[in-house]
Amino acid sequence: MRRTPAAIVTSIFFGVGPGTVAVLVPWVITRWEFADPLSAGLMPPLRAAGVLLIAGGGAVLVHAFTRFVREGLGTPVPVAPPERLVIGGLYRYVRNPMYVALFAVVAGQALLFGQVSLLLYLALVAGPVVAFVKLREEPLLTRRFGADYRRYREEVPGWWPRVPRR
Repeated sequence: MRRTPAAIVTSIFFGVGPGTVAVLVPWVITRWEFADPLSAGLMPPLRAAGVLLIAGGGAVLVHAFTRFVREGLGTPVPVAPPERLVIGGLYRYVRNPMYVALFAVVAGQALLFGQVSLLLYLALVAGPVVAFVKLREEPLLTRRFGADYRRYREEVPGWWPRVPRR
């Protein structure tokens, strides 16, 4: 796929996929209302941590999505997959930076707004996402990219970023 169509499809998917999981549903759950379920003294540092998780997760999402266009010559959308295995950028440290970033954004919102309900939502989302990766994505990538993906999978962890060896 050429880069311009890939960029357009990826941009639309970015709004629909992560936009729904990390913006629309959390807003429906919380209406962005602040709560203080913990002691007031803990909330300022927790809220600061939440802001960092949201900002960091958002930056990782943008980076991960653009890698599909620039490196993979495709999209993260299953109907228009990348032509090349995407293993550069943050994909050198973790195989699933998009999902990890989405989880970080929702966890950050839970901390920022003091909303335990978002942690429950995150737990409900994480299970099916991990199952989807294990049961659908990984077998599909193994069939599509063969030994290259198997080697990548052996070298790079799926969910907890590694510190690269120099």
